[in-house]
Amino acid sequence: VTALALILVLWLVGSLVQIHAGLVAISPLLANLVVGLIIALIVILAGTLIYYATLFLRPKRPLTLPKAPDNRAEAAAETLRVLEQQVQQIQDEVAQQALRTRSQEIADEMARGALRVVVFGTGSSGKTSIVNAILGRIAGNVGATLGTTTVEQRYRLHLKGVDREIWITDTPGILEVGVAGTQRAATARQLAAESSLVVFVVDGDLRQSEYEALRSLTQMGKRALVVFNKIDRYTSSEQETILQHLQKRLRPTIAAEDIVAIAANPMAVTLEDGSVFQPQPDILPLLRRMAAVLRSEGEDLIADNILLQSQRLSDETRRVLDDQRRRHAEKIVDRFQWIGAGVVSLTPLPVVDLLATAAVNAQMVVEIGRVYGCEINLDRGKELAVSLAKTLVSLGVVRGAIELLSIALQTNVSTFLIGRAIQGATAAYLTRIAGRSFIEYFRRDQTWGDGGMTEVVQAQFQLNRRDEFMQAFVKDAIARVIQPLTQDRPAPPKQ
Repeated sequence: VTALALILVLWLVGSLVQIHAGLVAISPLLANLVVGLIIALIVILAGTLIYYATLFLRPKRPLTLPKAPDNRAEAAAETLRVLEQQVQQIQDEVAQQALRTRSQEIADEMARGALRVVVFGTGSSGKTSIVNAILGRIAGNVGATLGTTTVEQRYRLHLKGVDREIWITDTPGILEVGVAGTQRAATARQLAAESSLVVFVVDGDLRQSEYEALRSLTQMGKRALVVFNKIDRYTSSEQETILQHLQKRLRPTIAAEDIVAIAANPMAVTLEDGSVFQPQPDILPLLRRMAAVLRSEGEDLIADNILLQSQRLSDETRRVLDDQRRRHAEKIVDRFQWIGAGVVSLTPLPVVDLLATAAVNAQMVVEIGRVYGCEINLDRGKELAVSLAKTLVSLGVVRGAIELLSIALQTNVSTFLIGRAIQGATAAYLTRIAGRSFIEYFRRDQTWGDGGMTEVVQAQFQLNRRDEFMQAFVKDAIARVIQPLTQDRPAPPKQ
Protein backbone atom coordinates (compact mmCIF):
# COMPACT_ATOMS: atom_id res chain seq x y z
CA VAL A 1 0.00 0.00 0.00
CA THR A 2 2.86 2.37 0.87
CA ALA A 3 4.62 1.66 -2.43
CA LEU A 4 1.39 2.23 -4.37
CA ALA A 5 0.83 5.55 -2.61
CA LEU A 6 4.42 6.60 -3.35
CA ILE A 7 4.03 5.74 -7.04
CA LEU A 8 0.77 7.75 -7.18
CA VAL A 9 2.43 10.78 -5.58
CA LEU A 10 5.39 10.65 -7.98
CA TRP A 11 2.99 10.39 -10.93
CA LEU A 12 1.01 13.42 -9.75
CA VAL A 13 4.19 15.45 -9.24
CA GLY A 14 5.49 14.49 -12.68
CA SER A 15 2.17 15.38 -14.30
CA LEU A 16 2.11 18.77 -12.58
CA VAL A 17 5.69 19.51 -13.70
CA GLN A 18 4.81 18.66 -17.30
CA ILE A 19 1.68 20.86 -17.21
CA HIS A 20 3.65 23.72 -15.69
CA ALA A 21 6.45 23.40 -18.26
CA GLY A 22 3.97 23.39 -21.13
CA LEU A 23 2.23 26.56 -19.91
CA VAL A 24 5.31 28.56 -18.90
CA ALA A 25 6.13 29.24 -22.53
CA ILE A 26 2.74 30.87 -22.93
CA SER A 27 2.51 32.69 -19.60
CA PRO A 28 4.32 32.02 -16.30
CA LEU A 29 1.35 33.52 -14.40
CA LEU A 30 -1.08 31.22 -16.16
CA ALA A 31 1.16 28.21 -15.47
CA ASN A 32 1.30 28.99 -11.73
CA LEU A 33 -2.45 29.62 -11.57
CA VAL A 34 -3.44 26.36 -13.28
CA VAL A 35 -1.02 24.24 -11.25
CA GLY A 36 -2.15 25.93 -8.02
CA LEU A 37 -5.79 25.27 -8.88
CA ILE A 38 -5.08 21.60 -9.60
CA ILE A 39 -3.21 21.23 -6.31
CA ALA A 40 -6.12 22.87 -4.43
CA LEU A 41 -8.61 20.48 -6.04
CA ILE A 42 -6.43 17.49 -5.15
CA VAL A 43 -6.20 18.65 -1.52
CA ILE A 44 -9.99 19.15 -1.30
CA LEU A 45 -10.61 15.71 -2.81
CA ALA A 46 -8.15 14.06 -0.42
CA GLY A 47 -9.68 15.85 2.56
CA THR A 48 -13.19 14.78 1.55
CA LEU A 49 -12.11 11.15 1.20
CA ILE A 50 -10.38 11.22 4.58
CA TYR A 51 -13.45 12.82 6.23
CA TYR A 52 -15.94 10.25 4.96
CA ALA A 53 -13.53 7.39 5.66
CA THR A 54 -13.33 8.64 9.25
CA LEU A 55 -17.14 8.73 9.51
CA PHE A 56 -17.38 5.21 8.14
CA LEU A 57 -14.74 3.79 10.46
CA ARG A 58 -15.90 5.70 13.55
CA PRO A 59 -17.70 3.39 16.02
CA LYS A 60 -21.42 4.00 16.13
CA ARG A 61 -22.72 5.87 19.13
CA PRO A 62 -25.54 4.26 21.05
CA LEU A 63 -28.96 5.66 20.22
CA THR A 64 -29.87 8.42 22.64
CA LEU A 65 -33.45 7.97 23.77
CA PRO A 66 -35.53 10.67 25.44
CA LYS A 67 -34.76 10.71 29.12
CA ALA A 68 -37.36 8.79 31.06
CA PRO A 69 -38.36 9.91 34.55
CA ASP A 70 -35.91 8.58 37.15
CA ASN A 71 -38.66 7.29 39.42
CA ARG A 72 -42.41 6.85 39.69
CA ALA A 73 -42.89 10.11 41.54
CA GLU A 74 -41.33 12.02 38.64
CA ALA A 75 -43.48 10.08 36.17
CA ALA A 76 -46.58 11.01 38.15
CA ALA A 77 -45.55 14.68 38.27
CA GLU A 78 -44.92 14.68 34.51
CA THR A 79 -48.34 13.13 33.85
CA LEU A 80 -49.95 15.88 35.92
CA ARG A 81 -48.14 18.53 33.87
CA VAL A 82 -49.37 16.99 30.62
CA LEU A 83 -52.86 16.75 32.09
CA GLU A 84 -52.88 20.48 32.86
CA GLN A 85 -51.94 21.25 29.26
CA GLN A 86 -54.83 19.10 28.04
CA VAL A 87 -57.30 20.75 30.41
CA GLN A 88 -56.36 24.21 29.10
CA GLN A 89 -57.53 23.17 25.62
CA ILE A 90 -61.08 22.44 26.84
CA GLN A 91 -63.37 25.25 25.69
CA ASP A 92 -66.39 24.30 27.80
CA GLU A 93 -65.77 26.36 30.94
CA VAL A 94 -67.84 24.08 33.19
CA ALA A 95 -66.08 20.93 32.02
CA GLN A 96 -62.70 22.66 32.17
CA GLN A 97 -63.26 23.81 35.75
CA ALA A 98 -64.43 20.35 36.86
CA LEU A 99 -61.38 18.69 35.31
CA ARG A 100 -59.04 21.33 36.73
CA THR A 101 -60.51 20.84 40.22
CA ARG A 102 -59.97 17.09 40.06
CA SER A 103 -56.45 17.60 38.71
CA GLN A 104 -55.68 19.94 41.61
CA GLU A 105 -57.03 17.37 44.09
CA ILE A 106 -54.65 14.78 42.69
CA ALA A 107 -51.74 17.23 42.88
CA ASP A 108 -52.63 18.12 46.49
CA GLU A 109 -52.79 14.45 47.41
CA MET A 110 -49.37 13.92 45.89
CA ALA A 111 -48.01 16.86 47.87
CA ARG A 112 -49.43 15.47 51.14
CA GLY A 113 -47.97 12.02 50.50
CA ALA A 114 -50.79 10.24 52.36
CA LEU A 115 -51.38 6.50 52.02
CA ARG A 116 -54.94 5.36 51.32
CA VAL A 117 -55.87 1.84 52.39
CA VAL A 118 -59.28 0.60 51.20
CA VAL A 119 -61.01 -2.45 52.69
CA PHE A 120 -62.92 -4.06 49.83
CA GLY A 121 -65.08 -7.17 49.41
CA THR A 122 -68.55 -8.64 49.38
CA GLY A 123 -71.26 -7.68 51.83
CA SER A 124 -70.86 -9.26 55.28
CA SER A 125 -67.42 -10.68 54.54
CA GLY A 126 -66.31 -8.84 57.65
CA LYS A 127 -64.89 -5.60 56.27
CA THR A 128 -66.27 -3.39 59.05
CA SER A 129 -65.12 -5.88 61.68
CA ILE A 130 -61.60 -5.69 60.30
CA VAL A 131 -61.61 -1.89 60.41
CA ASN A 132 -62.98 -2.00 63.98
CA ALA A 133 -60.32 -4.45 65.06
CA ILE A 134 -57.52 -2.46 63.43
CA LEU A 135 -58.60 0.78 65.05
CA GLY A 136 -59.15 -0.90 68.39
CA ARG A 137 -62.56 0.67 68.82
CA ILE A 138 -66.05 0.45 67.33
CA ALA A 139 -65.94 2.43 64.12
CA GLY A 140 -69.11 1.12 62.58
CA ASN A 141 -71.95 -1.38 62.89
CA VAL A 142 -70.96 -5.04 62.98
CA GLY A 143 -73.59 -7.52 61.93
CA ALA A 144 -74.50 -10.31 59.53
CA THR A 145 -76.98 -8.30 57.48
CA LEU A 146 -75.99 -7.56 53.90
CA GLY A 147 -75.36 -3.92 53.17
CA THR A 148 -74.45 -2.78 56.70
CA THR A 149 -72.01 -0.24 55.27
CA THR A 150 -73.94 1.84 52.76
CA VAL A 151 -71.44 4.67 52.32
CA GLU A 152 -67.69 4.81 52.70
CA GLN A 153 -66.29 5.40 56.19
CA ARG A 154 -62.76 6.82 56.46
CA TYR A 155 -60.52 6.80 59.55
CA ARG A 156 -57.01 7.91 60.45
CA LEU A 157 -54.64 5.01 61.08
CA HIS A 158 -51.27 4.76 62.80
CA LEU A 159 -48.92 1.84 62.15
CA LYS A 160 -45.60 1.29 63.88
CA GLY A 161 -42.68 2.07 61.64
CA VAL A 162 -44.76 3.96 59.05
CA ASP A 163 -44.17 7.70 59.32
CA ARG A 164 -46.56 8.73 56.56
CA GLU A 165 -50.17 9.77 57.03
CA ILE A 166 -52.45 6.73 56.60
CA TRP A 167 -56.19 6.67 55.99
CA ILE A 168 -58.21 3.45 56.05
CA THR A 169 -61.60 3.33 54.32
CA ASP A 170 -64.44 0.87 54.88
CA THR A 171 -66.42 0.50 51.65
CA PRO A 172 -69.91 -0.75 50.82
CA GLY A 173 -70.10 -4.38 49.77
CA ILE A 174 -69.91 -5.52 46.18
CA LEU A 175 -72.04 -8.09 44.33
CA GLU A 176 -75.25 -7.06 46.11
CA VAL A 177 -78.60 -7.30 44.32
CA GLY A 178 -80.86 -4.41 43.38
CA VAL A 179 -80.29 -0.92 42.07
CA ALA A 180 -79.06 0.38 45.43
CA GLY A 181 -76.62 -2.54 45.72
CA THR A 182 -75.26 -1.85 42.23
CA GLN A 183 -74.75 1.82 43.06
CA ARG A 184 -72.95 0.97 46.32
CA ALA A 185 -70.74 -1.51 44.49
CA ALA A 186 -69.81 1.17 41.95
CA THR A 187 -68.82 3.47 44.82
CA ALA A 188 -66.70 0.74 46.35
CA ARG A 189 -64.91 0.03 43.07
CA GLN A 190 -64.20 3.72 42.56
CA LEU A 191 -62.70 4.00 46.04
CA ALA A 192 -60.57 0.91 45.44
CA ALA A 193 -59.35 2.33 42.14
CA GLU A 194 -58.18 5.47 43.97
CA SER A 195 -56.41 3.62 46.79
CA SER A 196 -52.74 3.04 47.50
CA LEU A 197 -53.39 -0.44 48.90
CA VAL A 198 -56.48 -2.67 48.61
CA VAL A 199 -57.33 -5.08 51.44
CA PHE A 200 -59.55 -7.59 49.63
CA VAL A 201 -61.66 -9.53 52.16
CA VAL A 202 -63.14 -13.01 51.66
CA ASP A 203 -64.73 -15.25 54.25
CA GLY A 204 -64.00 -18.58 52.58
CA ASP A 205 -62.86 -19.96 49.27
CA LEU A 206 -62.77 -17.45 46.43
CA ARG A 207 -65.91 -17.35 44.30
CA GLN A 208 -65.68 -16.60 40.58
CA SER A 209 -67.40 -13.23 40.98
CA GLU A 210 -64.92 -12.27 43.71
CA TYR A 211 -62.03 -13.45 41.56
CA GLU A 212 -63.17 -11.27 38.66
CA ALA A 213 -63.47 -8.23 40.93
CA LEU A 214 -59.97 -8.80 42.34
CA ARG A 215 -58.49 -9.41 38.90
CA SER A 216 -59.94 -6.14 37.55
CA LEU A 217 -58.15 -4.26 40.35
CA THR A 218 -54.80 -5.99 39.89
CA GLN A 219 -54.98 -5.51 36.11
CA MET A 220 -55.21 -1.74 36.58
CA GLY A 221 -52.08 -1.92 38.74
CA LYS A 222 -53.52 -1.89 42.25
CA ARG A 223 -51.41 -3.37 45.06
CA ALA A 224 -53.59 -5.83 46.98
CA LEU A 225 -53.58 -8.00 50.09
CA VAL A 226 -56.09 -10.86 50.25
CA VAL A 227 -57.53 -11.43 53.71
CA PHE A 228 -59.17 -14.76 54.57
CA ASN A 229 -61.47 -13.64 57.39
CA LYS A 230 -63.64 -15.65 59.85
CA ILE A 231 -61.16 -18.51 60.13
CA ASP A 232 -62.63 -19.33 63.55
CA ARG A 233 -65.56 -20.94 61.71
CA TYR A 234 -63.31 -23.55 60.12
CA THR A 235 -61.23 -26.40 61.48
CA SER A 236 -57.44 -26.21 61.19
CA SER A 237 -57.40 -28.62 58.25
CA GLU A 238 -60.16 -26.66 56.48
CA GLN A 239 -58.24 -23.42 57.01
CA GLU A 240 -55.10 -24.95 55.51
CA THR A 241 -57.01 -26.31 52.51
CA ILE A 242 -58.65 -22.95 51.76
CA LEU A 243 -55.37 -21.08 52.13
CA GLN A 244 -53.61 -23.47 49.75
CA HIS A 245 -56.40 -23.13 47.21
CA LEU A 246 -56.28 -19.33 47.43
CA GLN A 247 -52.51 -19.31 46.95
CA LYS A 248 -52.72 -21.67 43.98
CA ARG A 249 -55.57 -19.83 42.28
CA LEU A 250 -54.09 -16.35 42.74
CA ARG A 251 -50.54 -17.28 41.74
CA PRO A 252 -48.66 -15.31 40.33
CA THR A 253 -50.92 -12.23 40.64
CA ILE A 254 -50.88 -12.27 44.44
CA ALA A 255 -47.81 -13.52 46.30
CA ALA A 256 -48.32 -16.18 48.98
CA GLU A 257 -47.15 -13.82 51.75
CA ASP A 258 -49.86 -11.34 50.68
CA ILE A 259 -52.61 -13.83 51.55
CA VAL A 260 -53.26 -13.77 55.29
CA ALA A 261 -55.76 -15.54 57.54
CA ILE A 262 -57.47 -13.70 60.41
CA ALA A 263 -60.55 -13.64 62.63
CA ALA A 264 -61.57 -10.01 63.00
CA ASN A 265 -64.67 -10.69 65.09
CA PRO A 266 -64.51 -14.26 66.42
CA MET A 267 -67.75 -15.99 67.38
CA ALA A 268 -68.55 -16.07 71.07
CA VAL A 269 -68.00 -19.42 72.82
CA THR A 270 -70.35 -20.81 75.50
CA LEU A 271 -68.36 -22.42 78.32
CA GLU A 272 -69.34 -25.45 80.39
CA ASP A 273 -70.55 -23.30 83.25
CA GLY A 274 -72.92 -21.48 80.87
CA SER A 275 -70.92 -18.28 80.68
CA VAL A 276 -70.11 -16.74 77.30
CA PHE A 277 -66.52 -16.08 76.34
CA GLN A 278 -65.73 -13.54 73.60
CA PRO A 279 -62.30 -14.20 72.03
CA GLN A 280 -60.13 -11.24 71.10
CA PRO A 281 -59.77 -10.35 67.40
CA ASP A 282 -56.92 -12.20 65.70
CA ILE A 283 -55.65 -9.64 63.18
CA LEU A 284 -51.94 -9.58 63.95
CA PRO A 285 -50.96 -11.27 60.61
CA LEU A 286 -52.79 -8.55 58.69
CA LEU A 287 -51.29 -5.71 60.73
CA ARG A 288 -47.78 -7.09 60.27
CA ARG A 289 -48.17 -7.50 56.50
CA MET A 290 -49.81 -4.09 56.07
CA ALA A 291 -47.04 -2.41 58.04
CA ALA A 292 -44.34 -4.24 56.06
CA VAL A 293 -45.86 -3.31 52.70
CA LEU A 294 -46.54 0.32 53.59
CA ARG A 295 -43.11 0.71 55.18
CA SER A 296 -41.12 -0.73 52.25
CA GLU A 297 -43.35 0.28 49.32
CA GLY A 298 -45.15 3.35 50.64
CA GLU A 299 -43.49 5.93 48.39
CA ASP A 300 -43.97 3.82 45.27
CA LEU A 301 -47.57 3.04 46.21
CA ILE A 302 -48.37 6.73 46.51
CA ALA A 303 -46.68 7.49 43.19
CA ASP A 304 -48.41 4.56 41.48
CA ASN A 305 -51.78 5.69 42.76
CA ILE A 306 -51.20 9.30 41.68
CA LEU A 307 -49.96 8.10 38.30
CA LEU A 308 -53.00 5.87 37.80
CA GLN A 309 -55.45 8.60 38.86
CA SER A 310 -53.81 11.20 36.65
CA GLN A 311 -53.77 8.80 33.69
CA ARG A 312 -57.44 8.01 34.16
CA LEU A 313 -58.28 11.71 34.40
CA SER A 314 -56.09 12.32 31.36
CA ASP A 315 -58.06 9.70 29.43
CA GLU A 316 -61.29 11.41 30.44
CA THR A 317 -59.88 14.79 29.42
CA ARG A 318 -58.86 13.39 26.04
CA ARG A 319 -62.39 12.08 25.55
CA VAL A 320 -63.84 15.52 26.34
CA LEU A 321 -61.29 17.16 24.04
CA ASP A 322 -61.99 14.62 21.30
CA ASP A 323 -65.74 15.29 21.53
CA GLN A 324 -65.07 19.02 21.35
CA ARG A 325 -62.85 18.66 18.29
CA ARG A 326 -65.27 16.27 16.62
CA ARG A 327 -68.15 18.73 17.01
CA HIS A 328 -66.09 21.54 15.47
CA ALA A 329 -64.86 19.32 12.64
CA GLU A 330 -68.39 18.10 11.87
CA LYS A 331 -69.55 21.71 11.55
CA ILE A 332 -66.78 22.26 8.99
CA VAL A 333 -67.87 19.17 7.05
CA ASP A 334 -71.50 20.28 7.14
CA ARG A 335 -70.56 23.70 5.79
CA PHE A 336 -68.41 22.37 2.96
CA GLN A 337 -70.83 19.65 1.93
CA TRP A 338 -73.54 22.20 1.09
CA ILE A 339 -71.05 24.58 -0.51
CA GLY A 340 -69.99 21.74 -2.81
CA ALA A 341 -73.59 20.83 -3.47
CA GLY A 342 -74.40 24.38 -4.58
CA VAL A 343 -71.43 24.59 -6.91
CA VAL A 344 -72.14 21.23 -8.57
CA SER A 345 -75.89 21.76 -8.90
CA LEU A 346 -75.33 25.10 -10.63
CA THR A 347 -72.55 23.76 -12.85
CA PRO A 348 -73.30 20.05 -13.38
CA LEU A 349 -70.29 17.81 -13.97
CA PRO A 350 -70.81 15.10 -16.59
CA VAL A 351 -67.91 12.86 -15.50
CA VAL A 352 -68.20 10.70 -12.39
CA ASP A 353 -64.49 11.06 -11.58
CA LEU A 354 -64.79 14.84 -11.62
CA LEU A 355 -67.82 14.64 -9.35
CA ALA A 356 -65.85 12.57 -6.85
CA THR A 357 -62.90 14.98 -6.98
CA ALA A 358 -65.20 17.98 -6.52
CA ALA A 359 -66.73 16.32 -3.49
CA VAL A 360 -63.48 16.47 -1.57
CA ASN A 361 -62.44 20.04 -0.95
CA ALA A 362 -58.78 20.59 -0.10
CA GLN A 363 -59.60 23.61 2.05
CA MET A 364 -61.92 21.45 4.14
CA VAL A 365 -59.02 19.06 4.82
CA VAL A 366 -56.82 21.97 5.91
CA GLU A 367 -59.48 23.31 8.29
CA ILE A 368 -60.20 19.91 9.84
CA GLY A 369 -56.48 19.41 10.38
CA ARG A 370 -56.27 22.78 12.11
CA VAL A 371 -59.02 21.72 14.54
CA TYR A 372 -56.87 18.73 15.55
CA GLY A 373 -53.72 20.82 15.87
CA CYS A 374 -52.23 19.54 12.59
CA GLU A 375 -51.09 22.45 10.49
CA ILE A 376 -50.95 21.25 6.86
CA ASN A 377 -50.64 23.44 3.80
CA LEU A 378 -53.06 23.59 0.90
CA ASP A 379 -50.82 21.49 -1.36
CA ARG A 380 -50.82 18.68 1.16
CA GLY A 381 -54.58 19.09 1.52
CA LYS A 382 -54.95 18.67 -2.24
CA GLU A 383 -52.83 15.50 -2.19
CA LEU A 384 -54.97 13.98 0.53
CA ALA A 385 -58.19 15.10 -1.19
CA VAL A 386 -57.24 13.59 -4.55
CA SER A 387 -56.10 10.36 -2.92
CA LEU A 388 -59.39 9.96 -1.09
CA ALA A 389 -61.39 10.92 -4.20
CA LYS A 390 -59.73 8.08 -6.09
CA THR A 391 -60.61 5.72 -3.25
CA LEU A 392 -64.25 6.83 -3.39
CA VAL A 393 -64.36 5.97 -7.10
CA SER A 394 -62.46 2.69 -6.83
CA LEU A 395 -64.72 1.40 -4.04
CA GLY A 396 -67.87 2.23 -5.98
CA VAL A 397 -68.95 4.72 -3.32
CA VAL A 398 -69.68 7.37 -5.95
CA ARG A 399 -71.92 5.11 -7.98
CA GLY A 400 -73.56 3.79 -4.82
CA ALA A 401 -74.26 7.32 -3.61
CA ILE A 402 -75.85 8.26 -6.95
CA GLU A 403 -78.11 5.19 -6.80
CA LEU A 404 -79.13 5.85 -3.20
CA LEU A 405 -79.98 9.49 -3.81
CA SER A 406 -81.67 8.81 -7.16
CA ILE A 407 -84.16 6.54 -5.45
CA ALA A 408 -84.63 8.92 -2.52
CA LEU A 409 -85.08 12.05 -4.62
CA GLN A 410 -87.25 10.74 -7.47
CA THR A 411 -90.31 10.81 -5.26
CA ASN A 412 -89.60 14.38 -4.12
CA VAL A 413 -88.31 16.22 -7.19
CA SER A 414 -89.76 17.00 -10.58
CA THR A 415 -88.26 15.42 -13.70
CA PHE A 416 -86.95 18.79 -14.84
CA LEU A 417 -84.75 19.09 -11.78
CA ILE A 418 -83.92 15.45 -11.05
CA GLY A 419 -80.53 15.39 -12.83
CA ARG A 420 -79.17 18.55 -11.27
CA ALA A 421 -80.63 17.68 -7.87
CA ILE A 422 -79.00 14.25 -7.84
CA GLN A 423 -75.62 15.66 -8.78
CA GLY A 424 -75.79 18.41 -6.16
CA ALA A 425 -77.02 16.10 -3.40
CA THR A 426 -74.46 13.47 -4.36
CA ALA A 427 -71.68 16.04 -4.12
CA ALA A 428 -72.85 16.94 -0.60
CA TYR A 429 -73.13 13.26 0.35
CA LEU A 430 -69.63 12.41 -0.91
CA THR A 431 -68.16 15.48 0.79
CA ARG A 432 -69.72 14.28 4.03
CA ILE A 433 -68.18 10.82 3.69
CA ALA A 434 -64.82 12.33 2.77
CA GLY A 435 -64.96 14.82 5.64
CA ARG A 436 -65.93 12.19 8.21
CA SER A 437 -63.11 9.99 6.91
CA PHE A 438 -60.63 12.84 7.38
CA ILE A 439 -61.89 13.38 10.92
CA GLU A 440 -60.88 9.79 11.67
CA TYR A 441 -57.55 10.37 9.94
CA PHE A 442 -56.67 13.34 12.13
CA ARG A 443 -58.06 11.70 15.28
CA ARG A 444 -55.51 8.93 14.72
CA ASP A 445 -52.61 11.41 14.47
CA GLN A 446 -52.60 11.53 10.66
CA THR A 447 -52.74 7.80 10.04
CA TRP A 448 -55.51 5.71 8.54
CA GLY A 449 -54.98 2.80 10.91
CA ASP A 450 -54.19 -0.83 10.17
CA GLY A 451 -56.98 -1.16 7.62
CA GLY A 452 -55.84 1.89 5.65
CA MET A 453 -57.95 4.52 3.91
CA THR A 454 -60.20 1.91 2.29
CA GLU A 455 -61.46 0.57 5.61
CA VAL A 456 -62.21 4.06 6.97
CA VAL A 457 -64.10 5.12 3.83
CA GLN A 458 -66.14 1.92 3.73
CA ALA A 459 -67.06 2.31 7.41
CA GLN A 460 -68.22 5.89 6.86
CA PHE A 461 -70.23 4.90 3.79
CA GLN A 462 -72.04 2.20 5.76
CA LEU A 463 -72.75 4.60 8.64
CA ASN A 464 -74.13 7.25 6.28
CA ARG A 465 -76.45 5.01 4.31
CA ARG A 466 -78.70 4.09 7.22
CA ASP A 467 -82.37 4.87 6.77
CA GLU A 468 -82.61 7.35 9.64
CA PHE A 469 -79.68 9.34 8.29
CA MET A 470 -80.84 9.26 4.67
CA GLN A 471 -84.27 10.61 5.63
CA ALA A 472 -82.72 13.58 7.43
CA PHE A 473 -80.15 14.13 4.67
CA VAL A 474 -82.76 14.14 1.88
CA LYS A 475 -84.84 16.64 3.87
CA ASP A 476 -81.79 18.94 4.16
CA ALA A 477 -80.93 18.41 0.48
CA ILE A 478 -84.41 19.50 -0.59
CA ALA A 479 -84.14 22.64 1.54
CA ARG A 480 -80.57 23.55 0.59
CA VAL A 481 -80.23 22.31 -3.02
CA ILE A 482 -83.58 21.65 -4.63
CA GLN A 483 -85.54 24.63 -3.38
CA PRO A 484 -82.88 27.12 -4.62
CA LEU A 485 -82.98 25.36 -8.01
CA THR A 486 -86.76 25.72 -8.07
CA GLN A 487 -86.49 29.42 -7.37
CA ASP A 488 -84.03 29.82 -10.25
CA ARG A 489 -86.19 27.80 -12.66
CA PRO A 490 -87.45 29.96 -15.56
CA ALA A 491 -91.16 30.53 -15.72
CA PRO A 492 -93.06 28.51 -18.39
CA PRO A 493 -93.92 30.46 -21.60
CA LYS A 494 -97.33 32.04 -21.73
CA GLN A 495 -99.93 30.52 -24.07
